[in-house]
Amino acid sequence: MISEIISRNVAEAIESLYGQRIQEAQVQIEKTNKDFSGDFTVVVFPFLRISKKAPEVTAQEIGTLLKLNVSEIADFNVIKGFLNLVISDSYWGKKFLEIAPDSDYGLQKTTEENPVVIEFSSPNTNKPLHLGHIRNNLLGWSVSQILKANGKNVKMVNLVNDRGIHICKSMLAHQLFGNNETPESTGMKGDKLVGKYYVEFDKKYKEQISEGIESGLNKEEAEQKAPLMIQAKDMLKKWEDNDTETLKLWTLMNSWVYKGFDQTYEKLGILFDKTYHESSTYLLGKELVEQGVQKGVFVKKEDGSVWIDMTEEGLDEKLLLRADGTSVYITQDMGTALLRHKDYSPEKLIYVVGNEQNYHFDVLKKILARLDYQWSQDIYHLSYGMVELPEGKMKSREGTVVDADDLIDEMIETARITTTELGKTDDFPEEEAENLYRILGLGALKYFILKVDPKKNMTFNPQESIDFNGNTGPFIQYTHARICSVLRKADLENFSISQHSEFDFELFEKEKSLIKLLNEFPETIANAGKFLDPSLIANYVYELAKEFNGFYHEHSILNEPDETRSIFRLSLSNCTANVIKNSMKLLGIEVPIRM
Repeated sequence: MISEIISRNVAEAIESLYGQRIQEAQVQIEKTNKDFSGDFTVVVFPFLRISKKAPEVTAQEIGTLLKLNVSEIADFNVIKGFLNLVISDSYWGKKFLEIAPDSDYGLQKTTEENPVVIEFSSPNTNKPLHLGHIRNNLLGWSVSQILKANGKNVKMVNLVNDRGIHICKSMLAHQLFGNNETPESTGMKGDKLVGKYYVEFDKKYKEQISEGIESGLNKEEAEQKAPLMIQAKDMLKKWEDNDTETLKLWTLMNSWVYKGFDQTYEKLGILFDKTYHESSTYLLGKELVEQGVQKGVFVKKEDGSVWIDMTEEGLDEKLLLRADGTSVYITQDMGTALLRHKDYSPEKLIYVVGNEQNYHFDVLKKILARLDYQWSQDIYHLSYGMVELPEGKMKSREGTVVDADDLIDEMIETARITTTELGKTDDFPEEEAENLYRILGLGALKYFILKVDPKKNMTFNPQESIDFNGNTGPFIQYTHARICSVLRKADLENFSISQHSEFDFELFEKEKSLIKLLNEFPETIANAGKFLDPSLIANYVYELAKEFNGFYHEHSILNEPDETRSIFRLSLSNCTANVIKNSMKLLGIEVPIRM
């Protein structure tokens, strides 16, 4: 790589000029600011203690020696303490000839080493997937693909939250107010029907709280003594005691939800290697709690509840088991973590969960460490920010969430309207047009979410996401289709891009800029894997698409009179299309070949 060539030669130049050897890692290299001439910039300030000269003089001396002795460096300029290096056209030409024939350029082959297990989605069976789940699923899927592209053996797993008080709330509301409704009798998708009763529970529960407050109770007393809450807790106890009727209702309603989830996952293109269920892992968690009590790691109080005191670690006391013997979230997560370790012996276990759970995962790691599980250090919480709409936050209990299916359908419909208005599908058969609307709608949704740094909160705006101009999925997809159109025309005109030989002409700036960006693809994938950040891929591919469009408008490809240069530009276009396609695939996004 050119950065390695620069580092090595700068270190040698410093030794030659000033008599002291430095480590190549000490050479700070950056992309040259667009306001200045050059490709890469070396920061010379760290070398001044060796040169004992002014920054400009030191940079000038190093640059002069590099230009004389390093064939890859064509020229240089100095701006204060920054040495801007211009890389030769011959280097970029040779680099392109390495890149062009490789359809898997930038992607590493998967190894057989211990896997990275990444958990994402983790829905509750009391409601359908919503916009927040979409960000979780897209982030989990994309990070998985990026890690695979870095050669990692990745296992994608889901943990379905299918038990607990929130599940009992939907079950109780259906039992009390449902009149035996089913997805078949209502025509509703199963997860939406169950979600309807979660909202109904909250509505009735609030009415009972208000009645309790009016009767003289304070708010906390009214919440605890509301008949619905008492019944829900009783139902949870019955479930954990394996009450036949309770389990029958639970099994039925969960089956409705699973069918609904599968339909949404299919729309999003999401698959899992394995799905865990909390109903199967919480008992293992309870066993760990009992073992911890026996070892003196946990404390069982007089009422039967079990706690862990973490005040010495800057945390607080944490409940692990309620007085009635029912488990809490941390209990089942302990069991699930142990089961995953037994299943996979993972190199790393990544949880894709919102940043409101930062404390939870901090506690989970510390509890497992207290139980002497050394692999607890391999747990990593990929914490991401919340996603909101322009009108504000969503609340599941109040039924103000944006349903995932509705949003997907809205995005596809918006793509249909926008694409039709622009006349892009006038000559398309109906089936091809419908597929294009799906590709564009989902591409707009996925790209708009993934282009944002996962750690940041974001506002999703459907109208902005579907724009064919600017930093959007459809803009990048259109660029890919444009390149495919040029390549089809070239094929009709018998141009060949299969033979890659040396090009001995000087590169135009736009041609060189494209090659430089293509050269950055492997490093971008590596950084995206290192930081678990798909936005690095998203913003890279946007820059690549934008750069190609500038090249396309400035230079003719098929009508270039010099046939050798025309073939080079076709090959450059083909390579760009390939990298766009592979980049978008890492984001879970399809690209059309015509539109």
